[in-house]
Amino acid sequence: MARLAVASLLIRLLPLRWWRRWLGGAAPQPAERAGTASATALILAQSVKRGAARLPLETKCLPRAIALHTMLRRRSLPSRLVIAVLDPRRRGTVDDLHAWVESAGEILIGETEAPFHPVMTYV
Repeated sequence: MARLAVASLLIRLLPLRWWRRWLGGAAPQPAERAGTASATALILAQSVKRGAARLPLETKCLPRAIALHTMLRRRSLPSRLVIAVLDPRRRGTVDDLHAWVESAGEILIGETEAPFHPVMTYV
């Protein structure tokens, strides 16, 4: 829950270029690696989801993704945080942007059916 609060503050107070310290370097879109995320990564993803549900304020996808990505990086577990934009034909709402975290080609948090196109990736 603390990581979610820090992530929310990070988003509100600091410009994107300052996020690298917490998120890692921006990276090109790597080739998809098939596999299964580690048990620890899956447990951490569930922890972030439960923590977000218990907070008094709603947390959107980006604070959740930042919280999980930083938790995984701290434990030296492979992950990538993806920030994406909605398909141009479907834009026009407040939810035109989306973020998720992947590990071993599996989306740990932020899975959606909408056609989002990655614009930034942090590893």
